Amino acid sequence: MQPATTYAFLGPEGTFTEAALMQVPGAADARRVPASNVNAALDQVRAGSADAAMVPIENSVEGGVTATLDAIATGRELRIIREVLVPISFVLVARPGVRLEDVRRVSTHGHAWAQCRLWMDQHIPEAEYVPGSSTAAAAMGLLADGCHYDAAICAPLVAQENEDLAVLAEDIGDNPGAVTRFILVSRPGPLPSPTGADKTTLVVPLPEDRPGALMEILDQFASRGVNLSRIESRPTGQYLGHYFFSIDAEGHACEARMADALAGLHRISPGTRFIGSYPRADGQAAVVPDHTSDAAFAAAKAWVGSILQPASSAGENGSQASPTA
Repeated sequence: MQPATTYAFLGPEGTFTEAALMQVPGAADARRVPASNVNAALDQVRAGSADAAMVPIENSVEGGVTATLDAIATGRELRIIREVLVPISFVLVARPGVRLEDVRRVSTHGHAWAQCRLWMDQHIPEAEYVPGSSTAAAAMGLLADGCHYDAAICAPLVAQENEDLAVLAEDIGDNPGAVTRFILVSRPGPLPSPTGADKTTLVVPLPEDRPGALMEILDQFASRGVNLSRIESRPTGQYLGHYFFSIDAEGHACEARMADALAGLHRISPGTRFIGSYPRADGQAAVVPDHTSDAAFAAAKAWVGSILQPASSAGENGSQASPTA
């Protein structure tokens, strides 16, 4: 018998991250281990105590989750094998008996706070923000002795599963259509098979800070018809002004245009890190121009090969006519 699969996720239980993990086939019957932060979840995978980890990477309102972008860019290499999209809604909770007008300090994850700022400014503008490691952790912290805040912003599921939490307000998000993208990360291994609707994630260090350096990176994609769905710059931490780029590109590494782009990136930036090629959660296929299709690359390679072929056997036998003197 195969050992049971173990998944780490940004916890505690009841986070949007756990909701994302539950969309993975078999996750409901697997061992699920909550982690206090993104680094802790990914370190379990690197150490082998978890087979994979689910962590947030991007939000439709706030953009990239910097903790995840930084964590997968350094350390032992990891691979993204799946992505999951989760619609996001929020409630404001407190201990029973606390009224909205009593709230002076509110805790939640930074991305959740950013998505509820307008509601907060309108209803409790004097409330102070207390950063939390996750929305669920902030909510459960209300039940701890000596809690130093009055309310928390979390997922409705947390309030539904904890009768000691009272809901002060529902649907407090400023963007009803907000979605967070999560990634399932494992140790390096065989890539998921291409589906025709895939995404490739890369980390590309800026080789040197000079005019046109970023354009050279982007041109590796543009000249091969590879569209980018996300690009963000992050500091390497080495010194001021030193950055790497976190990139999502449409396509799979086994496709000729993407493979050629990866080779071009490695030539100009040898520190490029491949993070994975995996199916898109929305199933949207990339639009591939005819001249960058696999067939076009194969035809071009064959044409160059025909130019480089040895001379015909007739020429090798000396029967080829000599040039006129």
